[in-house]
Order: sequence, then C-alpha cells, then structure tokens
Amino acid sequence: MSIVKSDIGGNIARLESKYASDPLKFEHLYIMVQIEVESKTAKGSSSCTNGLLWLTRAMDFLVELFRNLLEHPDWTMSHACTESYSKTLKTWHGWLASSSFTVAMKLAPDRKKFMEVICGSGDINADIEKFCTTFAPLLAENHKFLASVGLDDLKAS
Repeated sequence: MSIVKSDIGGNIARLESKYASDPLKFEHLYIMVQIEVESKTAKGSSSCTNGLLWLTRAMDFLVELFRNLLEHPDWTMSHACTESYSKTLKTWHGWLASSSFTVAMKLAPDRKKFMEVICGSGDINADIEKFCTTFAPLLAENHKFLASVGLDDLKAS
C-alpha cells in the first residue's frame, strides 16, 4: 500500500503547493486545471491537472478496494487489491506499471492485519460504507470535469 500512499501524497503535495502560491487565485481546484488547459501545460507529467487526474484514479482504486473488502469477506487482501486494480488503474497503466503492481501485490499485508490497522475505535464496516458512498460521487464529479476539458483519458507517461 506504500506505492498508493506515496502516489497520493505526491499528487496532494503538488496541488497544495500550487494553491499556496496564490490562495485567492486558486481558491477552487478546477481553476488550476482551467489555467493549465488554457496555457497548454495540462498534459505535462508535473501539471496539477495530471496530479488531480491520478489522485482521482488512486482514490477510485481505494474506494473499489474498500468495497471489495466489504462485499467479499472471504477474499485475501491480495485478491481484493488485484480486482480493484483491474477495475480502476490497470486501463491507464502501461506494461511496466502493471508488472510493478503485480509484484507489489505479492507484498500485500494480511487482510486481518490491514483491517486492524485501519479500524480505529468505530464500526469499521459502517465507516468503510460511509466513505465509499460519500467519496464516490466526488470522484465522479472530478472525472466529469476532467472529461469536459478533454483530459480524463490520459495514460501514464
């Protein structure tokens, strides 16, 4: 899970840095994208647009993973991750990234240990369900916006 965590953290840092450079100008996340689209820098690998796109995709993966954990209590963590990857990120990854993911899944934590780590003090299943139902529409909104500016179909560079 450290690969996903690192990817998400890097994309968040990129967006936060851009926001911090001019908080009034970048009050809304989509403004960053619109400015990059207008300046023809949106497709760059270090663009905020690319960061938002991959952050959204990584979160799609996490939502799908949590759904799998809820709906398939008999699946191993590796199986749940692989199924989530196939439904979300695999389409956008090339051969190298897909191969790396396959290797990483051999290092997936034990499901029981993973659930204990994320459990906290509440009802883990209710928390996961709430996360999935609350977060999925926000991700769909991001995809819709990115598609409206022609940037929801970029593959990994």
